[in-house]
Amino acid sequence: MTEKYRNKFKTPAEAARVIKDGDWVDFGFGSGFPELMDEALAARRDELHNVRIRGGLVYRPAIQVVECDPEQKSFQYYSWHLGAAERKYHTAGRIHFAPMLLRLLPQMYREYLTVDVACIPVSKPDADGYCGLGLASYCWKTIMQKAKTVIFEINEHMPTLQGVDGSHRISLDEADIIVEGEHAPLATNSYRQPSEADIRIAENVVREIPDGATLSLGVGTVPFTIAELLAKSDKTDLGCHTGTISDAFLALYKAGKLTNKKKEINTGLSAWNLVSGSQELYDWLQAEPQLFYPADVDYIHNPRNMEKISNFISINGGVQLDLMGQENAESAGTRQLSGTGGQLDFLEGAFLSPGGAGYICIESARRDKKGELRSNILATIPAGSTISAPRGLIQNVATEYGIAHLTGLTLKERAYAMIAVAHPSFRDELKAYADATFK
Repeated sequence: MTEKYRNKFKTPAEAARVIKDGDWVDFGFGSGFPELMDEALAARRDELHNVRIRGGLVYRPAIQVVECDPEQKSFQYYSWHLGAAERKYHTAGRIHFAPMLLRLLPQMYREYLTVDVACIPVSKPDADGYCGLGLASYCWKTIMQKAKTVIFEINEHMPTLQGVDGSHRISLDEADIIVEGEHAPLATNSYRQPSEADIRIAENVVREIPDGATLSLGVGTVPFTIAELLAKSDKTDLGCHTGTISDAFLALYKAGKLTNKKKEINTGLSAWNLVSGSQELYDWLQAEPQLFYPADVDYIHNPRNMEKISNFISINGGVQLDLMGQENAESAGTRQLSGTGGQLDFLEGAFLSPGGAGYICIESARRDKKGELRSNILATIPAGSTISAPRGLIQNVATEYGIAHLTGLTLKERAYAMIAVAHPSFRDELKAYADATFK
């Protein structure tokens, strides 16, 4: 196998030579990150001008093409969704942010975007030259079709699963250049200990999840706490169809709750697009590849696929909501914190699913830097903040004080339902606004 592809293997430095001034280069999304190509391209800083790089949700602590070029003369980095490092870079004015809906991203690439070079992290190939897309199916297969030059970066740490029907599989035949080398351990993520409010929010949601439900869980402490409570509950035959599979689903599997038996599509399989979590999670994917259906973002995030699944439950967090149910999930005023990502996709899918439901989970209030209590449920979303999800798609809002069920309610009814789950310290002023506004 190696002999067949020998002419494609280059060092990262040699591969980086194909990138020219003005090129558009894709680095991918999530835990799949081409670190060798990032380093090799950064090393060419003084030779290049205006190379534009796309990526998003990077879990690594630094991006070398950003670190090496603070004046952005050689490299301009564009993020679809800010991870922790990208958030700091964006706040400092060192990278750009481009909003998008994940399910539409492949169409954007097909119809609107230029890709000169795609740097794709892949797993070690098998004897026939097939690789898996590791921790991120993303929309790599669409990007590969659009790219003028395709570079595979083989990461020896990546899980090697290829999807039970090849949904996660690509061939070395599809690469123009192949690079390999020693990589850092895969980036891992963990959760903080849940607060008392987190636990109450989770308890409120768990009471409403039926047996046989298929779950989409966002990445965060509350979704993980919900999974832990489900693992200890008497709920049975839960399923997974989610944007990002995390340790929350591993907890359900270890408790014998994650069977995927009730799903009408991908029955018996946990379906996902990205992976984020612990090394134990990555080891699970490696050890049990027959349990998973990793697939492209426009399959996993397509609401019409979720519509085929009964009792599809979407659970995500938010930053702020207003009394009409509009949600800001991604900014603090004009400061971008993350991105819309797939939240809107899964809210719509849950709405369409027979017996399905979407939940936005949020603590009713928070302490600011001065220690003052601030409500997360507001009369209106402040000017400059993002409306990530419209009021018409927000079905349920869960706080530590209960769940506001909003579907079908009038504006004033929605406001009163939201006030009922707001922090008691803010209810009077919210009621005064509602009574004056929603007549």
